[in-house]
Amino acid sequence: MTTLRHVSPWMDGDLHMFRDTVSRFIEAEMVPNEAQWRTQHHVGLDVWRRSGVLGILCTDIPIEYGGVGGDFRHEAVLYEELSRRGVTGFASGVHSICAQYVLNHGTEEQKQRWLPRLASGELVGAIAMTEPAAGSDLQNVQMRAVKDADEYVVTGSKTFITNGYLAGLIALVVKTDPSQRAGGMSILMVETRGLPGFRVGRILDKMGMQAQDTAELFFQDVRVPTANLLGEQPGHGFYQLMSDLPYERVLVGLTGVAAMEGAIESTLRYVKERSVFGKALAEYQNTRFKLAEIATIVRIARVFIDDCVMKVVDGQLDTVTASMAKWWISDMQQDVMDTCVQMHGGYGYMNDTLVCRMFADARVQRIYGGTNEIMKEVISRAL
Repeated sequence: MTTLRHVSPWMDGDLHMFRDTVSRFIEAEMVPNEAQWRTQHHVGLDVWRRSGVLGILCTDIPIEYGGVGGDFRHEAVLYEELSRRGVTGFASGVHSICAQYVLNHGTEEQKQRWLPRLASGELVGAIAMTEPAAGSDLQNVQMRAVKDADEYVVTGSKTFITNGYLAGLIALVVKTDPSQRAGGMSILMVETRGLPGFRVGRILDKMGMQAQDTAELFFQDVRVPTANLLGEQPGHGFYQLMSDLPYERVLVGLTGVAAMEGAIESTLRYVKERSVFGKALAEYQNTRFKLAEIATIVRIARVFIDDCVMKVVDGQLDTVTASMAKWWISDMQQDVMDTCVQMHGGYGYMNDTLVCRMFADARVQRIYGGTNEIMKEVISRAL
């Protein structure tokens, strides 16, 4: 397994200790509850609070705002340890991206108001972009935010919102000027607790990621203080969204690599234990060759994503490279998971089997964060 679990060049002694802490917490507090979470379609609030107490939320947020004071490598460790085990309900990535919006674009008062509560797990963060008629074309969002004195009045709906059921703070994409496309977009930070006119709809029935609370959100004449406008300048929402997309897309790639590594580890154990016609599956040439193929794909993906992680830390990651990582790794992830399922035979089709759940969970990686077709469009425009 050392060929798969090679040490990333961005790891150091402190990060190894942090990884050990994260790994033990996930094994003790999350893995035993995963089956129940899949049944109820959310992880509950307690695990968010306990994660905050342990210090594994908002690890790349500065200490003065309640964070750990680390960098993206600390976030990467958490995403990897979750993904290797197929724990997808605890959507810390979306939570972290919500915090990054506040850190990168919020006023000092907004940072002090929301970041400590996100880091502690008091607030679960969500990002509400997608609408029934607006997905990848974000400029086409219809949700209106009409200014009325020192408040915005918000009406409309959002869908496919990760953390939507549990969210206490939503980065809500709205139109503050409907006469414009990109220039009319803004982000309102909405605290949901006891908010009149706000309603969570269904937790959506998905192909995979059954433990994740992907929900519909409804706003009917919801009043949000103008002080909750991210950065307090209307019309900057599209720029704010675009500037943080590389962070999100590398996160998709990183979780994809870790999930593939976890799937291969699980498959290796299975083929060594499973006997067919008197010998272990691992002894057949077809099995060995298939393992060699997917192990090579995963190693290439790992080297690529490690370079992206270091670029994020150094502030040098560009949109094109992030888009390349997102589309190629998520495509390869689906292929690798399919091979792992096939090598498990009938057991690979059972939801009790890790690779079965990983196969279903992997499919959305090619859709969210911008579809892979959009990623190719972004890349081709830069050629």
